[in-house]
Amino acid sequence: MSVPQKESRRARELREQIQEHNYLYYVLDAPDIPDVEYDRLLRELETLEARYPELITPDSPTQRVGAEPVKAFGQVIHEIPMLSLGNAFSDQEMSDFDKRIRESLEIDAVEYMAEPKLDGLAISLIYEKGLLTQGATRGDGVTGENVTRNVRTIPSVPLRLRGKNIPGLLEVRGEVFMPKKGFTELNKAQAARDEKQFANPRNAAAGSLRQLDPRITRTRPLTMFCYGIGKVEGKSMPDRHNDIMQLLRDWGLRINPDAKIVNGLNKCLDYYKKMAQRREKLAYEIDGVVYKVNQIEQQQKLGFVSRAPRWAIAYKFPAQEEMTRLLAIDVQVGRTGALTPVARLEPVFVGGVTVTNATLHNEDEIRRKDVRVGDTVIVRRAGDVIPEVVSVVKTRRPKKTKPYRFPEKCPECGSEIIRLEGQAIARCSGGLYCPAQRKEAIKHFASRRAMDIDGLGDKLIDQMVEQGLIKDVADLYTLSQEKLAGLDRMAEKSAVNIMSALDKSKQTTLARFLYALGIREVGETTARTLAEQAGSLEAITKLDEEQLQALPDVGPIVARSITTFFHQAHNRDVIKKLQKAGIHWPDIEPQTANDKPLTGKTFVLTGTLASMTRDEAKNKLQALGARVSSSVSKKTSYVVAGADSGSKLTKAQALGVPVLDEAMLARVIEGDLSGGLGDWP
Repeated sequence: MSVPQKESRRARELREQIQEHNYLYYVLDAPDIPDVEYDRLLRELETLEARYPELITPDSPTQRVGAEPVKAFGQVIHEIPMLSLGNAFSDQEMSDFDKRIRESLEIDAVEYMAEPKLDGLAISLIYEKGLLTQGATRGDGVTGENVTRNVRTIPSVPLRLRGKNIPGLLEVRGEVFMPKKGFTELNKAQAARDEKQFANPRNAAAGSLRQLDPRITRTRPLTMFCYGIGKVEGKSMPDRHNDIMQLLRDWGLRINPDAKIVNGLNKCLDYYKKMAQRREKLAYEIDGVVYKVNQIEQQQKLGFVSRAPRWAIAYKFPAQEEMTRLLAIDVQVGRTGALTPVARLEPVFVGGVTVTNATLHNEDEIRRKDVRVGDTVIVRRAGDVIPEVVSVVKTRRPKKTKPYRFPEKCPECGSEIIRLEGQAIARCSGGLYCPAQRKEAIKHFASRRAMDIDGLGDKLIDQMVEQGLIKDVADLYTLSQEKLAGLDRMAEKSAVNIMSALDKSKQTTLARFLYALGIREVGETTARTLAEQAGSLEAITKLDEEQLQALPDVGPIVARSITTFFHQAHNRDVIKKLQKAGIHWPDIEPQTANDKPLTGKTFVLTGTLASMTRDEAKNKLQALGARVSSSVSKKTSYVVAGADSGSKLTKAQALGVPVLDEAMLARVIEGDLSGGLGDWP
């Protein structure tokens, strides 16, 4: 079937438009249409090509879709070798390089092209008559791998060069890399699929470009910056490196916007310092700065030595990753009770400093990376970021190492360690007693909405703890006026006022006292609910998790925090000391009355209700005296099953617990009990 002229013309227009928009987006970083309009143009071209396959050209934007997998990559011989660069690691070595250049050229100052040294994978692209025909890795500099099919999937690599006066053959050289944001998102996706995560963006880029299946490469967030040229036929090129780069940009190739011309050694060093300062804020990883003599004639005069050009050098940043041995794993307790495992290391110089400790983040990270004492590990330090253990070199693992077991008791106070459902952080439950949490616990206890001890500010509490005057909140009430007056910047009158505030705070409410205890997940509202529903502290301490969950606004996480807190002997001892010191409050009558129609009944809600939310249903049932639990047991009176009910309904049926539908629930709430619940199913 011949292609109508109108469709042929439209396909050509669409290809040109899309290629131009790719140039604006990837090269100039200045898109002029929204993504939805770009997608519309691409879909229109795809539709045309599907109807008329004859319209498909090698440079069509639709041909970025990965082809079928290959069994192995073919080899490519680089006619002009892809040389490596010499390295400088200090200002002195950079000065020596500049001196050699000046002396060889017999000039006073050299004009350099400076640009960030990307931490990616070197690549060579061949364009014939403007059409991309080959992509190859650097390999050993002479022989690389043919990754053309994979390179074609990278959006920032043009399939056809734009403009006129393009060489008959042009070899472009650059770096394929993965931006930091894309790397983070890729690892999140890998983790979600329970697949291996990449150690760093460079490994991710290299692994993605060398996939035998281009369709996988297409899903990876790869991009490319060009930094030079190789073989050129059919056109003379500019005589300055920066002008060559601008010409590549005009032809649709992406160059680094942070590249800059610098004159002389001092400007080179200034550029290095500025890039080192900006390093962590850049969207991509770099490991140094590359300097190239800008004049091509001067480059040619300087020539090459061994496998490196004399006219270029890489001034490397201090390494961000190094290997060392893990000597021990300690667990530190933070001021809020959070436990952080810390790796104790054989000293290693990384990121410009000597590192002896590194974070292991949490229990899950230790398990995921399988970190063991005695392992050789890779440590990373980026800028001012706390050093971390990135991975284990398992080929160097000693025999008889054992998987690390996270402690069950707090290393500071011996209290139980709890880890709430859905949270990565484990915490010490001895909030009132734990030395690591002492200052924060006392500051919270004395705060205005808790015990409201006026004048007891943070700095004064810090001073009292550091001088050993108080070890827990109960010790506040053992302070004397003389001890207070002896503290720095504490006048006699201030000491009198604090003693008065302490005495005044002894008369409080149960809700304030509960909030002041600093039980995790228990804020003012939950504390008030506990006080109103239970009536006394003794009653609260006797409630189990299921009974707590029957209270308004108390879920399983909050219930576990409460029961664990009161289970700790240390916490109970401090509470006794507080009461002995004279802290008291009036007990109140629990709000749940025995004569309410649903008193003594326990309901469980599951599924989706049409006429109200489950929270609304819970509140209405509780107002009638019912307890509403989140789990089904033999003690459950009724399960209310809405749409899409799951395991709770199944369990209720297995246990023989009566099940109510939404219509029955409405009758219960409206008070229509049809002779009493005993007659219900």
